[in-house]
Amino acid sequence: MTPPAAERDPKRERLVGYLAAAAIVVIWSGFIVVSRAGARGGLGPFDLVALRVGVSGLVLLPVYLSRRLWRTPPRQALALMLTAGIGYGVFAYSGFAFAPAAHGAVLLPGALPFSTAMLAVVVLGDRVSRRRVAALGLILVGIVLVGWNGFAGDVPGAWRGDILFLCASTTWALYTVLVRKWRWSAIDATATIAVLAACVYLPVYLAWLPSKLATAPAGEIVFQGVYQGLFAVAIAGIAYTRAVEALGPLTTTSITAVVPATAALAAWPILGEPLSALALGGVMLVTLGMLAGVRASR
Repeated sequence: MTPPAAERDPKRERLVGYLAAAAIVVIWSGFIVVSRAGARGGLGPFDLVALRVGVSGLVLLPVYLSRRLWRTPPRQALALMLTAGIGYGVFAYSGFAFAPAAHGAVLLPGALPFSTAMLAVVVLGDRVSRRRVAALGLILVGIVLVGWNGFAGDVPGAWRGDILFLCASTTWALYTVLVRKWRWSAIDATATIAVLAACVYLPVYLAWLPSKLATAPAGEIVFQGVYQGLFAVAIAGIAYTRAVEALGPLTTTSITAVVPATAALAAWPILGEPLSALALGGVMLVTLGMLAGVRASR
């Protein structure tokens, strides 16, 4: 068994936490670009969720069985599965069907510090310093700019995707504080979420949900399955939960707020989605807020 974070060397823990957070930034930036490409391609949002939970559940099933994770508290496992396993995926992929990648880049990770801070105060009893409030203020202004662009921008109906992105961010924030409260380890949380989500979602998807899987190109299916299931869930899920263990939820979500800048800039040449002045301003403010949040967390 992995020792609790309180029993590990503090300096090593912080180093591991920052390395895990850096891996999250890279994978999440790619996740936004890849997901938007999938939504614009031959797959629907429910197909992307199915690939996400199907591949990750298969990859992490040996871990789930070897660690006997079916013995974990059922209410806790169900809550983590519904938030990070199914809820986040359904909201996020549905959002990419309406809004460009830059909107998802700002609203998915950028809104996390707000919802996480509020939930951490209520659930964990954390305190929010004045410096962190100022950092959250910068991020809030950036989110407002992106939201305004969603209503007045060149992409019709982008505001619907923005609302779905905010719902996805809130479900992930709830997962973040619950993992911290219940002291789940990174590997246990990720394996439990993946296996249970596959068992619950796939039967519903095959029986009732609309699908484009039969007509989608095989190469696209394989690529999306590998990235969404292996990288975005198995690897990033373990890295994210490990960062929360080592750094805490507020610091982790502050660091991941750098994703808007990296993902939005990557989407420009890869997806051909240029940034408007409002969206660019929102990306810059959210990034500045992230930097201020990391400084405040020290």
